[in-house]
Amino acid sequence: MITVLSRDPLTRPHAFRNDAVLAACVAVLGVALALLTDDGRRPDALGWMLLLAAHVPLAWRRRRPLPVLLAVLAAVVPYHALDNHHGAPVAATLVVLYTVAATGTPRRTLLIGTVVIGTTLTVNALTNPDGFTELVRITGWVVAVLFLGLDVRYYRQYVAAIVERAERAERTREEEARRRVAEERLRMARDLHDLLAHSITLIGVQTSVAAHVLAADPDRLDRAAVAKALDDIAGTCRTARGELRATLEVLRDGGPEDARGPLAGLDGLPDLVGAARLAGARVEHRVRVAEPVPPAVGAAAYRVVQEALTNVVRHAGPEPLVRVDVSDRDGVLHIGVTDDGTGPDPAGTPGFGLVGMRERARSVGGTLEAGPREGGGFRVTAVLPLTGATREGRAR
Repeated sequence: MITVLSRDPLTRPHAFRNDAVLAACVAVLGVALALLTDDGRRPDALGWMLLLAAHVPLAWRRRRPLPVLLAVLAAVVPYHALDNHHGAPVAATLVVLYTVAATGTPRRTLLIGTVVIGTTLTVNALTNPDGFTELVRITGWVVAVLFLGLDVRYYRQYVAAIVERAERAERTREEEARRRVAEERLRMARDLHDLLAHSITLIGVQTSVAAHVLAADPDRLDRAAVAKALDDIAGTCRTARGELRATLEVLRDGGPEDARGPLAGLDGLPDLVGAARLAGARVEHRVRVAEPVPPAVGAAAYRVVQEALTNVVRHAGPEPLVRVDVSDRDGVLHIGVTDDGTGPDPAGTPGFGLVGMRERARSVGGTLEAGPREGGGFRVTAVLPLTGATREGRAR
């Protein structure tokens, strides 16, 4: 019963068929009342025609409640004015009044109730002046049916609001899940790009060194230099393999949340500087940080410096001079990486390095600027706040 009342009457399946069946049943009830009770007021031929005509519009009561009400009243008022059986059309009148109250606004329902009660009083006064009890009974039924319709209407609105909130919450959960998936994919793409670009660049430079040593003077082969270059390649491969395994571990189903292990931070900068030096860059670095650095900020700083040094090794030319400066002032971590190299080829295909560095900085609420220096070289500067949690920091 609650389910039936809570459903929108306009969207129910087979609404017209059900209303047609209801009209037929109410008509049968009206005919039975007219035949079985109050023989003195049994309808004549015109009365029977008006009685049946009052039930026909009920088949369209949900689609056109007001026109149906007017059609029913148009048949019921002359029926009662002719002093026919007054109880026979009551069911049809109550059904249409309930429909109007359940589908209309309270103001319209109040207006219609006033009109119906006024019309009923007028007709009753003309046909049965002494029937005060009958008058009170009719008025009570009309008011009760109207209030029932209003109550059902408010209940349907309440249920619809609950359903709408539930659907909105479900959509919000789905959108949040999609957003988190997109953010995780972007983070994984950044991690893989930083790791692979840095490692592959170093391996390429170290391989070139070994090839140069082998081809420079084959008769006087410097085995120690070749061995050192190959050892550097092996070390870079081991480091890359470990970081790649830790990065991809989070993609396994059911893996622990901390499968990636501790995040690389400012303590990993000396390794980056050492790797860049092995690749031929002359690196000067200085770290002056007194305040504690949150893990997410430290990881972002590490990746920014790593990508900047990778770009220097790749684009700056032979033996560039690189200065790496990391310091904290007024609750903000300042990062600067400058070189005196030739810089990237303007005609070359742009990669994702600068985009990734900017995304790293934004992920912790910071900013990053990168571009050529006056007089040659390239500069990367980043400003990362040391206070306030970030979404990525919480996720990690």
